[in-house]
Amino acid sequence: MKIVVVGGTGLIGSQVVRRLKELGHEATAAAQSTGVDVITGVGLDEALAGAETVVDLTNSPTFDEASPAFFRTSMDNLLEAARTAGVGHVVVLSIVGVDRVPELDYYRAKALQEELLEAGRIPYSIVRATQFMEFVDAVLSWTTDGDTVRLPRTPIQPVAAADVAAAVAEAAAGAPIEGVRDIGGPEVFTLDELGRVTVAAKGDGRQVVVDDAAGMFGVVKGDVLTAPDGARIAPTRYRDWLASAS
Repeated sequence: MKIVVVGGTGLIGSQVVRRLKELGHEATAAAQSTGVDVITGVGLDEALAGAETVVDLTNSPTFDEASPAFFRTSMDNLLEAARTAGVGHVVVLSIVGVDRVPELDYYRAKALQEELLEAGRIPYSIVRATQFMEFVDAVLSWTTDGDTVRLPRTPIQPVAAADVAAAVAEAAAGAPIEGVRDIGGPEVFTLDELGRVTVAAKGDGRQVVVDDAAGMFGVVKGDVLTAPDGARIAPTRYRDWLASAS
């Protein structure tokens, strides 16, 4: 099967392309570096020609109020090109709880992307993942002040990018599910606890303190960012991932 992975050179995309090739598919990466621009539409028709399935792993360059415009334009262009090419399946990677945190501009933007996909008249699959283990350092950096990291007690269920890539590749190689498939890591931490585990493993000397209003996740209420009942639970545990990444 010919599968085009748009955003196929990034953290998840490069792994999805590799996994699909290992499964025997003709998988190609489309990205700005290959001459494809989802905002202007340049290169999309050529990239999608002959494709049976398209995976959209593009991402907004910002997490702020500009992000909805990015996903509206990129999805409109991608879906139009997919219809022109006769694509029979579009797969999008999204976020667990994306429709339950309207306070966050980026989550509203990803929810809009899902809505556009569902209305796009092409069979589709949505893979929603919990927070990536690879992004924990960035989350800590947002609220670091000197030697102190302020973090809320928001429940988080970190998942390894490799496990997410495997789920996306499986969805792309299969039949459209016309719905959502969730994946999360095997453990739930509060974000402040996850911060302590991380700084201890790295030995960087920072102190983590609880501040329930701190950072992007300070507005999240309850456990909406953890995997719902029926989700696939990935195998990689956070401490094991930390040890392998060091």
